[in-house]
Amino acid sequence: MAMEPPYLRIAGAIRRRIDSGELEPGARIPSTRSITQEWGVAMATATKVLAALKQEGLVRAVPGVGTVVAESGRERPSTPHHGLTRDRIVRTAIALVDAEGLAALSMRRVATEFGVSTMALYRHVPSKGELVRLMSETAFNGEPLGSRPAGWRAQLEREARWLWGLYQRHPWLARAMAALTRPMASPHAMRYTERVLNALNGLGLTPTQMIHVHLALLGYAQGVAAAVELESQARQDTGMTPEEWMASNEPRMETIQTAGSYPILSTLFDQEGFDLELDTLFEFGLARMLDGVESLIGQPGG
Repeated sequence: MAMEPPYLRIAGAIRRRIDSGELEPGARIPSTRSITQEWGVAMATATKVLAALKQEGLVRAVPGVGTVVAESGRERPSTPHHGLTRDRIVRTAIALVDAEGLAALSMRRVATEFGVSTMALYRHVPSKGELVRLMSETAFNGEPLGSRPAGWRAQLEREARWLWGLYQRHPWLARAMAALTRPMASPHAMRYTERVLNALNGLGLTPTQMIHVHLALLGYAQGVAAAVELESQARQDTGMTPEEWMASNEPRMETIQTAGSYPILSTLFDQEGFDLELDTLFEFGLARMLDGVESLIGQPGG
């Protein structure tokens, strides 16, 4: 059997710290940079470590803080490392693609993660296309937490933010589901669609308008989410955070701007700073889209 991949070995070491109580719920776990320094691995391997722990539900990302131990992490039953099943194949493929992107996925690569032959996988999953469908279906399994709010606008905001959260946790998912004209036969994704249509039902929209609103919101979330996947890939390729990349390119940017060819762009933020945050961009665009829906139906969202 093949040797355990380095990222699984490191994830196991951090898992033992969590299970022993050394890392308590809410405690920060080692960052990707700390992992590279402590274990002497590449940034891509460190990223896979965090993705594997997230996939197990042991850790969660907290904006402005980092990755912390999930509240339920110490109550999680241990996961067996033997026995090939379709569920384990799908979840391993998700962890792999969360860390390395959809381009890294192949049946051979997933088989390598288990130390088995590719044919062993085909006994459980007939093709790569079916594997991607199962991965997408698994990712979409769930719904927003809490009770359903009142008003169509609050309901659409809730669903769009839930979808955005999925795309952030699984950067590959937007591309896997991107063919709006050729939707997958996915019961879990269809439940999301049903919730959106339920929010629009009874507002006087035609069936065509209702499905167009749904697809416009879905396409918007997918479009912004494409930047999440690109950023994840860029971080793997360069080993730099967005801040580090901007700092390294600052001299070149200044040279271009001081040439005077872009007078508005060059002076736009002289009086105030600007940091591009995808969450902020998503919320801005979502609000504008829902303003448009409100004008279409002619009634406020409350």
